[in-house]
Amino acid sequence: MTDREDPASRRTAIVVFAVGVTCALHIGKLPVAIPVLREALQLTLVQAGFLLSLVQLAGMTLGLAVGLMADRLGPRRVMLCGLVLLALGSAMGALAPATGALLMSRVLEGVGFLLAVLPAPGLLRRRVLHPPTLSRALGWWGAYMPLGTALALLLGGALIDQLGWRWTWVALSLLSLCSALLLARLVAPDGASAHTGAGQGGTAWGLRLRTTLTAPGPWWVALAFFLYSGQWLAVVGFLPTIYAQAGYAAAAVGGLSALAAGINMAGNIGAGRLLARGVRPGVLLAWGFCAMGLGSMVTFGAVGHPLAQYLAVLVFSGVGGLIPGTLFGLAVTLAPCEDTVSTTVGWMQQFSALGQFIGPPLVAWVATQAGGWQSTWWVTAASSALGLLLAGRLQAAWNQRAGV
Repeated sequence: MTDREDPASRRTAIVVFAVGVTCALHIGKLPVAIPVLREALQLTLVQAGFLLSLVQLAGMTLGLAVGLMADRLGPRRVMLCGLVLLALGSAMGALAPATGALLMSRVLEGVGFLLAVLPAPGLLRRRVLHPPTLSRALGWWGAYMPLGTALALLLGGALIDQLGWRWTWVALSLLSLCSALLLARLVAPDGASAHTGAGQGGTAWGLRLRTTLTAPGPWWVALAFFLYSGQWLAVVGFLPTIYAQAGYAAAAVGGLSALAAGINMAGNIGAGRLLARGVRPGVLLAWGFCAMGLGSMVTFGAVGHPLAQYLAVLVFSGVGGLIPGTLFGLAVTLAPCEDTVSTTVGWMQQFSALGQFIGPPLVAWVATQAGGWQSTWWVTAASSALGLLLAGRLQAAWNQRAGV
């Protein structure tokens, strides 16, 4: 690390964040396209649900393996491979003649997405040498998904209306290839350290896995991300349904939902800046989980003015964004060693995907049993309470690593 910021570090941080946003567009393109896809390919609602969840399936099953691969082969190489696979998957989807081919293309997109985004914190750790810049970069990185999702929700419908869904898929495929070229040209290649242990075959992989999973830090950050991601996607993901059921116009539903998703990036970016200024990570996590718990209680547990409830949603998402921005920084700090950063992030990614896979169905089940959304805040409040306990654990682990 160095005490002075250098232009190469800043350029790397900007390029990596831009790559993440372009990848997130592939995730966000689907919700707005589902009505068109159902009409064009006669998709059933169940098939549409599979299209939405297949990306999370890749994260649930391959996160740790991709992290191990990135630590061994180098994060830049793996990200480049992921962007190419993402482009191929989107192009394959554009040519899909029927539902089965579209589902297979989504599987390929899911694998490409995982390869493209999971190694990014490890790449930032290796290439951004100025500690405050690294903290800010990791905070911005936590915002790539809400920004990409919000852009897709805002612009995707109009783009599909103008170009059709197939040409929209082609355009995003080309965008991924452009991102790969940008990454290849502007970010330095992986150094010799990326090959450490390459000749040791399975021993190196097993050593990294054992080192990561026997350390407490990777478990704490993974569990905290599980508690965050499950409740965030459950609340924000069901907003369009809730507002549509309340009789809001389609344009209003899209705008309100996009703002609720997009404001999450404010918390992510704020976390990076606050960490760079010396605010303790446990404090930021506590703020985030308290805001999510109280915000969901006001949104679903109280009968009040719709404006007040929507403001509570914005607090839930915006201040809750402190959590992922902080956890990405903690994952880099609490990884057992530099060669296990991507493996630690991969473990965190698996738990994040698991939370996103479990959270929405659980909230939907509670709403079904209660005959409405008024009792679903129990799920989010319980998640936030457990998150507060983990915030203390993570702060203690950070203190030990920092020698405080």
